[in-house]
Amino acid sequence: MHKDQIVGAALITISIIVIIVYALLMFGPYIPVLNTIFTQTVSLIALQVTAFIAVAVVFGILAWIGYTLATTPPPKPIEEIEKEIEEELKKLEEELKKEQREERAQAK
Repeated sequence: MHKDQIVGAALITISIIVIIVYALLMFGPYIPVLNTIFTQTVSLIALQVTAFIAVAVVFGILAWIGYTLATTPPPKPIEEIEKEIEEELKKLEEELKKEQREERAQAK
């Protein structure tokens, strides 16, 4: 097996185990055989942890987006970019004219 296939198989196995454990945490108190191991308190704690992680991830992403927006410099206005392009074009045209004059002078 390739390394990627091993990692993929491990991810599948871990995911299935987590799904089963989470289902037991959620529904164990309602299954008569399991209600001594998994109490409603355990089920409630699992829900609280899950809700906290979900909210923390969502607002963590929003905070990261806000930080990125706050620390990224604003783009140049289009007018400035157009002026820079025009100046560069003028410089190139002048250089081209200068080269053409030099070529004419050498040709004579």
